[in-house]
Amino acid sequence: MGTAEDLADQFLRVTKQYLPHVACLCLISTFLEDGIRMWFQWSEQRDYIDSTWSCGYLLASSYVLLSLLGQLTGCILVLSRNFVQYACFGLFGIIALQTVAYSILWDLKFLMRNLALGGGLLLLLAESRSEGKSMFAGVPTMRESSPRQYMQLGGRVLLVLMFMTLLHFDASFFSILQNIVGTAQMILVAIGFKTKLAALTLVVWLFAINVYFNAFWTIPVYKPIHNFLKYDFFQTMSVIGGLLLVVALGPGGVSMDEKKTEW
Repeated sequence: MGTAEDLADQFLRVTKQYLPHVACLCLISTFLEDGIRMWFQWSEQRDYIDSTWSCGYLLASSYVLLSLLGQLTGCILVLSRNFVQYACFGLFGIIALQTVAYSILWDLKFLMRNLALGGGLLLLLAESRSEGKSMFAGVPTMRESSPRQYMQLGGRVLLVLMFMTLLHFDASFFSILQNIVGTAQMILVAIGFKTKLAALTLVVWLFAINVYFNAFWTIPVYKPIHNFLKYDFFQTMSVIGGLLLVVALGPGGVSMDEKKTEW
């Protein structure tokens, strides 16, 4: 454990300047891909919304346009580090809109993944939120009351939902080992204990699973499974971005790691 922590610390020292930017790029990747897909599949998306909700050509087109502009604008703002908080709220709205429009609310697996994606945005919102200054010079504010700390807690807990969708309940040795190790890491991230090491481990694990199971580039474009795997791949990359934010910024004040320093 000590050796692993030393390696994690060394990794953080080397990547300290770049990691938050890589995390942000990974985090918004699913919105960027989906926004571009809305442009190239405009008619298909419009017809799907129209046939599902019987809302008519105009409303269906309005939804596709709103989804396209909302996602691409949010991505540009996040990458340029301008109005990041407004961009996060806009992307939260896109997640809620798509959850209803595509009936994700009734699919537990996709709902949990959307919530995990929201957790990543919550961490990005916390990262962009500057700590409040004290009303009096030299008098520190109470850290426990900072909304940023609770955003980081909520973000960590929601990110864990992604890994719950990856658990496999069968008797094979690999599945049992994956479930035990993965569950242990999830708990550590959620409670904020050995957080950076646990989050970095989950990043490596999730990236390997993502590349292996969601290799959309090996599937011909005309097959329906191509778009499904592509969507799943970039959504998983966004959760990886959230975990990288945890690695870069730490767990926040509401965590066992932080309390341990106070003890």
